[in-house]
Amino acid sequence: MSFRRALALAACGLAGGSVLFSAVAVGKQPGRGGDAEPRPGSAAPATAVTPASAAPPGLLLLPPAAASCPPAPGWIERPAGTGSYWDSNWDRREPLALINLKKKNEETGEEELASRLDHCKAKATRHIFLIRHSQYNLDGRADKDRTLTPLGREQAELTGRRLASLGLKFDQIIHSSMTRATETTEIISKHLPGVKKISTDLLREGAPIEPDPPVSHWKPEAVQYYEDGARIEAAFRNFIHRADAKQEEDSYEIFVCHANVIRYIVCRALQFPPEGWLRMSLNNGSITHLVIRPNGRVALRTLGDTGFMPPDKITRT
Repeated sequence: MSFRRALALAACGLAGGSVLFSAVAVGKQPGRGGDAEPRPGSAAPATAVTPASAAPPGLLLLPPAAASCPPAPGWIERPAGTGSYWDSNWDRREPLALINLKKKNEETGEEELASRLDHCKAKATRHIFLIRHSQYNLDGRADKDRTLTPLGREQAELTGRRLASLGLKFDQIIHSSMTRATETTEIISKHLPGVKKISTDLLREGAPIEPDPPVSHWKPEAVQYYEDGARIEAAFRNFIHRADAKQEEDSYEIFVCHANVIRYIVCRALQFPPEGWLRMSLNNGSITHLVIRPNGRVALRTLGDTGFMPPDKITRT
């Protein structure tokens, strides 16, 4: 990536007004043989010419014209005319999006907007606990052979105990239909008697979206991103959203699935670039806690917590 392109991308990560200046640190100062020094026969970059009073030595000021952000994936919709990138209707459950503004009250001929909005507003908070499956047999050729290892079963026990110790009234456990997730769920559920279990193919492991930056040790074919990505995105849309307007009390739900799925869901829920999902790492049996408020705001309470496990029980396989 060119130096000017790197500066442009750095600027894209900052939120600001109509005029944006980004101070970007340079590895070596001009005049000391670094990459920022103009090469013989080439013109000095326009962005490198700044008044001495405008920035400390070793810093460059990037004018807004130089910052051109790469286009976001097609399914990401940015709200127009706002100073923020947060989309309050990210789950398509914003009250204004649920009512028909053209429909008139038959008796008065006027729209009872306030009452309709109140009827569509969520009242409860959803607590979503995303659990990564425990360690499993990597030598298994088929999914049915990739069962939990003895250590993996210990990890699931520890995770189950941790969830039970929270003293919460869990509503349900939704889990991936893959063997390692199903076995992890069975062990965890012993510590949460009476909580119903639901299996789904949507939460199966896969390649959600091509990561940025790319990695050399894991390069699925493009068709795998195309197929898995649609399914994992469907899982996000189906399970991750604010509470239904009919829900009166806060809910606590457990999802037992896989590292790639959890990392992608976290990025999407927080409206971070989903291509950054592979920059996170999750331990086996770890707990990630998302909170979705009635107004659609999302908070990440914990990410990949395994502090309840002894150090010798922690793995990431």
